[in-house]
Amino acid sequence: MKAVITVIGKDTVGILAGVAGVCAEHGANVIEVTQSVMQDMFAMIMMVDITSCTVPFKELAEKLNHIGEKFGVKVHVTHEELFNTMYRV
Repeated sequence: MKAVITVIGKDTVGILAGVAGVCAEHGANVIEVTQSVMQDMFAMIMMVDITSCTVPFKELAEKLNHIGEKFGVKVHVTHEELFNTMYRV
């Protein structure tokens, strides 16, 4: 099972490390990352394997939201299946 994590907000040092650290701490394996900084705005999409996650999905999402608040960015976590359904044409 996979999840898509999106992060948007003002660029600051440590955002990627903070989000990846929460994932690693709870057994979610980062598979792929794309990030961009446009002027001072940070945007990232991360694909994460949550098969071996040590906490329920909801708790992982809460922890990621908390780290986002720490950095002043918005973090959104979506199951891959829901993400694919939402964006299917």
